[in-house]
Amino acid sequence: MPELPEVETTRRGIEPHVVGRRIHRLLVHDRRLRWPVDLAMVTAVAGREIRRAGRRAKYLLLETEVGTLILHLGMSGNLRVLPAHTPRIAHDHVDIELDSGQTLRFNDPRRFGSLMFTAGDPSLHPLLASLAPEPLEDDFDADYLWRITRRRSVAIKQLIMNARLVVGVGNIYASEALFRARIRPRRQARSLTRVECAKLVRAIKATLAMAVKVGGTTLRDYVGADGNPGYFRQKLYVYERAGKPCRVCGNPVKQFTQGARSTYWCSTCQR
Repeated sequence: MPELPEVETTRRGIEPHVVGRRIHRLLVHDRRLRWPVDLAMVTAVAGREIRRAGRRAKYLLLETEVGTLILHLGMSGNLRVLPAHTPRIAHDHVDIELDSGQTLRFNDPRRFGSLMFTAGDPSLHPLLASLAPEPLEDDFDADYLWRITRRRSVAIKQLIMNARLVVGVGNIYASEALFRARIRPRRQARSLTRVECAKLVRAIKATLAMAVKVGGTTLRDYVGADGNPGYFRQKLYVYERAGKPCRVCGNPVKQFTQGARSTYWCSTCQR
């Protein structure tokens, strides 16, 4: 599933191609995404200038003078910049054609992605209104993590993946950040000390920043706006490395199921 670094990489990839451009037309080839695409947006955005390419959590925000397109890549989606005349392939569901002759083409084999439109403030949209602080912003700091962990007995990995507490720390990056911070994934959140909270915040920020720098992580389907895969997989310390030597201590990386997701960790390095 594309996580925050993959979505931010996509945002950065499309930004120079879309900002200041007008939407020539919006072509919906298949409405059957996670929620049926409302065709009223086709008329609403036609001829409108894209003023900003933003992101909130895993949502891409294309802001125009009449409202904002809100796009989620789902589990297997990607958004690519292509010449508008490029032949479609299987699972190409939406084209946002621009006055430059290029198109933003949304491909999603599993159709768990979504495309919505709001004429109001996008931060008040039901999909975005209850989202927590961004992990790469200043609001997410050691004091914040200390406060939200005090009365919670949930495992720390589950806590940092809770989008109502911090957005965008998906399964891959939660495992990697906990390894960097040397914190055991099953530890109760409330057991962390202030020093450990500070270490974990730094680890989350460093892990996500590095992933964005190298274009995210490609495990199966994800490619960026330019069609290239993400290269963070080569830098993974524990994720999908069960049984392989820990890159730090050499002992085998372990795996277990946590919250219906695979967790990877080193029992020697993480306490």
